[in-house]
Amino acid sequence: MPLARFLVRLGYAPVFFAGFLGAAVTLAERGAPPWSLPILLGLALAVSFAAERLAPYEPVWNQPHGDAGRDLIHAAVNEASIVLSVLALPLVSGVIPGLDVWPSGWPLWGQLAVAIVAADFGITLAHYASHRIPALWSLHAVHHSVERMYGFNGLLKHPLHQAIELTAGVAPLVLLGMPSDVAWLLAFAVAIQLILQHSNVDMKIGPLIYIWAVAPAHRHHHLASQTEGDVNFGLFTSLWDHLLGTFRSGADTPRTGQIGVSGRPDYPRGYLRQLAEPFRRGV
Repeated sequence: MPLARFLVRLGYAPVFFAGFLGAAVTLAERGAPPWSLPILLGLALAVSFAAERLAPYEPVWNQPHGDAGRDLIHAAVNEASIVLSVLALPLVSGVIPGLDVWPSGWPLWGQLAVAIVAADFGITLAHYASHRIPALWSLHAVHHSVERMYGFNGLLKHPLHQAIELTAGVAPLVLLGMPSDVAWLLAFAVAIQLILQHSNVDMKIGPLIYIWAVAPAHRHHHLASQTEGDVNFGLFTSLWDHLLGTFRSGADTPRTGQIGVSGRPDYPRGYLRQLAEPFRRGV
């Protein structure tokens, strides 16, 4: 095995996560403007693409499937909506009375850790519910319609479903008094984690697979099966999956032709058709 591939498989996930989050926190501590985070996210995507080519899990997933333009639109729309949501946070906080118990005296990395743990709980439960409530599933199915898994399509979601997950994850934090600088960092952390969850890197994380919800565990969730794919709902951690009894690991993660929406090989591939599909028919 070439040395570069070996190092990428072993070190990519922890270095990517800690490196980019560490850089984001450092920028925030030094007073960098929020628009520096999208630039950092662009660099993260470039690193992700490079790692996927050095050590691919499924080489064919590195090839476009006529989905590059659609995925770019999904990512641009959804990331822009998150930016607008964070910009609106001071207004929302002013309208909704909060508890004002946020640990503002903690180091910024500690505040981000609190935000990640709390958001992970809310988003995981919203995700779990989206596989059991038909109206939510019809929106969430857009995300499951992908025909390959690579870092960029972690950002592919129906805007309405993203809004539901965002509300479930962030509303409790707003009530606690989360400040805007932590909200920016949380939004960045979610994007970084989504890239890692859907990455086409053949990463090896050892025992961390039982607690960290990155690609080796999350690929099981994208199996085109209403039973075998109904697992591993966690965003950042697998803690809630262990409690819900929905955790799964193993070497039998899906390959080409095994992911997608179960029973819907005809699921729309275009962006506008995907936005309309939940309202046209059940999936």
